[in-house]
Amino acid sequence: MSSGAGENVVTVVGIGADGWDGLAGPARRAIAGAEVLMGSRRQLELVPVDAARGERIVWPSPLVPALPDLLAAHRNSRICVLASGDPMFYGIGVTLAKLVGPRSLRVLPQPSSASLACARLGWGLAETPVVSAVGRPLETVLPELADRRRLLVLSADEKTPGLLAELLSRNGFGRSTLTVLEQLGGPEEYAVSGIAHDWSASPGDSLNLVAIECVADPAAPRLTRLPGLPDESYGGDGQLTKAEVRALSLAALAPTPGELLWDVGGGSGTIAIEWCRTHPACRATTFESSEQRRGQIAANTVALGVPGIEIRGELATELRDDLGAPDAIFLGGGLTQPGVFETCWERLRPGGRLVANAVTAESEALLVRWAAEHGGALRRFQIHRAEPLGKFTAWRPQLPVCQWVVVKTH
Repeated sequence: MSSGAGENVVTVVGIGADGWDGLAGPARRAIAGAEVLMGSRRQLELVPVDAARGERIVWPSPLVPALPDLLAAHRNSRICVLASGDPMFYGIGVTLAKLVGPRSLRVLPQPSSASLACARLGWGLAETPVVSAVGRPLETVLPELADRRRLLVLSADEKTPGLLAELLSRNGFGRSTLTVLEQLGGPEEYAVSGIAHDWSASPGDSLNLVAIECVADPAAPRLTRLPGLPDESYGGDGQLTKAEVRALSLAALAPTPGELLWDVGGGSGTIAIEWCRTHPACRATTFESSEQRRGQIAANTVALGVPGIEIRGELATELRDDLGAPDAIFLGGGLTQPGVFETCWERLRPGGRLVANAVTAESEALLVRWAAEHGGALRRFQIHRAEPLGKFTAWRPQLPVCQWVVVKTH
C-alpha cells in the first residue's frame, strides 16, 4: 500500500491492559466503525463482541512478512489495527508507518508501558532508558548497565525476568534490584521486587516489564560505552587491537548514531564491537578471513551486548551491492593485500571516514603513499605498559603504530 490519493487510511488504536474501559471516544468509534479489525488474539478479546461488528483477523506468525499481502487484500475496507499501549513505542505502528506511509496512517495511542511503569515507580520518564528484549537478544541490555543507573526492559515473555537476573549476576550487577510489573494499567496489575543474585520469583504473566536499579560489583571491570575496554574483556587468540590504540582509533572513526562501519580484518571484533557500543543505533559489518576468529567475534559480540553485528568472511569474496555504502571504514588487516584499500575507498560514501593502522614497515609505506594521493593526516604513536621486572617495574614498549585518518570528500 502507498499513501496515494483515494486509498483508505489505516487506523491504529492503542489498547491497554484495562481494555475497552480505558479507551476514549475517538478510539471506540474507530473500532466500532471498522470493517476489518486486526490484532493479536489477546488484543481482539479485549474488545466486546457487540462493540465491533467488523471481521476480526488474528495476526499471522511471522507477522511482518505477511503484512503487505494482508493489507492489500483489504485495501478497500476500513481497517483498524489494535496495538498495545502506544503503537509508536516499539509497536506495530512503526512497521505500518514504513509500509503504508505516515499519510495513510492514523494513530490513536494509549500510555505506553514505560509511561505507566515510571508513573508507578516515581521515575522520570525522560531520564529512564528503555531496552526491548522482544525479538532481540537479552544481551543488548549489557551496554546500558552502570552503577546507580535506572532502566526499563520490555520483556519478551514471562521467562525474561529470571533470565535477566541471571545475566546481571554473571556480569557484575548481581546486587541490582529488579521490579517486575505485570499487566500495567489493568485490573490484574501486579508487581514483585527482588535482588538479581537472589531472584526466586516464579514466572508470572507474559505481559510484563522489568525495572532495574543497577548496583555494580566494585570488583567488576568497568565496561562503559566509551572506547578502550580492557583487553581482558575479549576472548580469543589474542589477535586484537590493544585498548589504548583502540580508543585512539575509535576517536578517529568518530561514530554517530545510525552510522554503518566496515571493520576489515576483524580479529577479535574489538573495533566493530566498541563502535556499536557507543550508541544502540550504530551498525557494523566485520570482515574476517579466519573461520576460527569469526567464531570468536560472534562470542565477543554476545558477551559485550552487541550481537547484531554482521560477521562476514574475506572482503574480496563477501562484497555485495546490498551491503550498502559505509559511513566509516577501519582497516586493521589486509593492508598489503592487492585491491583491499581500493575496494574500500570506492565503496566509502562521500563524507565518510577511513582509518588505517599499520605496524609493519611495508604497510606503513602504503599509508604514506595513500596519504600523498588522497590527503588526510598521518600520525605515529607507541604505547608503553608497566610490567614486573624481577622485584622492580619496567616499561614494556608495544609495537609502534602508524595511523592514517582521511575523509573522502567526493
